[in-house]
Amino acid sequence: MTNPFLALGLEPRWVANLTALGYTEPTPIQAQAIPLLLAGHDLLGRSQTGTGKTAAFGLPLLQSLDPDATHVQALVVTPTRELALQVTQALRDYARGQGVSILPVYGGQGYGPQLRALRRGRAAVVVGTPGRLLDLLQRGALRLDQVRWVVLDEADEMLSMGFIDDITTLLEATPPERQTALFSATLPRPVRALAEGYMRAPRHIAIQPQETTARGITQQAFRVRERDKLAALTRLLAAHSIATGLIFCRTRANTRAVAQALNDHGWPAAALHGDMSQAAREDVFAAVRRGHVRLLVATDVAARGLDIAQVSHVINYDLPTDPEVYIHRVGRTARAGKTGLAWSLVTPRERGLWRRIERRVRQRIPFGKLPSAQDIAQARQSRLLEQLQRALEEGVPESQAARQVLHTLVDQGHDPLTITLAALHLAQAHEPQAKVLPLHEPTAWTSERREHRRRGAWERERRPRRERREREPGMVRLGFAAGRMHGLRPGDVVGTLAYQARIPGAVIGRIQIGDDTTWVDVPQDYVDQVLAHDAFRWGRRTVKVWKA
Repeated sequence: MTNPFLALGLEPRWVANLTALGYTEPTPIQAQAIPLLLAGHDLLGRSQTGTGKTAAFGLPLLQSLDPDATHVQALVVTPTRELALQVTQALRDYARGQGVSILPVYGGQGYGPQLRALRRGRAAVVVGTPGRLLDLLQRGALRLDQVRWVVLDEADEMLSMGFIDDITTLLEATPPERQTALFSATLPRPVRALAEGYMRAPRHIAIQPQETTARGITQQAFRVRERDKLAALTRLLAAHSIATGLIFCRTRANTRAVAQALNDHGWPAAALHGDMSQAAREDVFAAVRRGHVRLLVATDVAARGLDIAQVSHVINYDLPTDPEVYIHRVGRTARAGKTGLAWSLVTPRERGLWRRIERRVRQRIPFGKLPSAQDIAQARQSRLLEQLQRALEEGVPESQAARQVLHTLVDQGHDPLTITLAALHLAQAHEPQAKVLPLHEPTAWTSERREHRRRGAWERERRPRRERREREPGMVRLGFAAGRMHGLRPGDVVGTLAYQARIPGAVIGRIQIGDDTTWVDVPQDYVDQVLAHDAFRWGRRTVKVWKA
């Protein structure tokens, strides 16, 4: 029987490596993309993470390389360091024994090894993040004038991170006759415009997103006020045994704040966000793998490419604004046949968003009751009992000194049961106990309409008007005539301004998305640049902009 990968047009040497890696059948995106790319077509692929797209573009790319060339032949651009490393490792696995050199380049790593590899012509394929690639290009260390392949992986994420200018500069440095493959989970207008401007009659493929969450995931939500989120989180942590928990926040600032607050109250946690150096990120991963840190607080972008086995709990501290992102988040637990728990903290103003998430996963996710002080005490007692039972089953180490102390106490007339209770009390007293924070609202908001009206639970918990008017020094607030009801997300705002107004995404400040209006803080130096556009294109809408 013909190997299905051979039937796609791959050469036996690559298929042999795939077989050794355990590949038996191509995924849908591999089955569609590989023949098109081998035939030399540009490709615009819409697919989610985890569909097998690295092999879909990586195998045709590797097969097309010239083994005698000493210049960079292929460029793969990814939004994050972790994804760059993940793609590099996958390509090296596919190319094992074929003499193909693959170089990862990303910020936070020293320039020396990267520069030496590029100068020696020892990089047939370069995989990197936009910032570092552009830096090397401007230094003259990275030459792209003979590149035959360009892959833009997770283009929508790079757009939302404000990398559009870097990407266009990189593309303009490559030959126009190159072959280009662009993969994106979504295709907002700026991504489509990028494809139209830099691709040659691309073929389109679309892989349907994951239908629902995995069966092994138990999902539960908890109603909580915004100001009680941290208290609710500590109660859940105290009442359950968590091997490794992944806590998702919307912003980098919130990851830092939540991780710091957890540590301050005795819960070892680490933040993972885009501002960290690569060395700091690797330290975090090492601490998690060694078990020194069990709680990792991350943004969605920073969590991409994470390689942490057996995440027991995923906690949505902040709900994602996109239901698809919810599926990706909770899918990080219950892998490899394991089971897992996914908890979500839902505030009153997020009830509509939560209903959209439930419709997307096609199930009603039950609301649970936050653990009470009694529940937490019982849970801790149960864990202590389990630890003692395990110690007794495994055997207690012999200690002559401890035995002598016990005999002395019994000889003094103390009951052995009383001695045991005293020993347990001392052990618990000397063991640091993580703090459980009190709730401001002991009875969290309920779904009864009458109770909502009486206590104002469905109010939007908006900040005071004075606080809404405040903005960072040097920033100007602009208004846009589109909002939540039009499907607008923060990433859309950043990506559109970066692409259409040509301003760096990193300089954009606070974004407040209302039902039909969005407020964005922009540095004073860029205001005229934005207002030079009477309107912006968001999808099919023409959106007016004005100075607040």
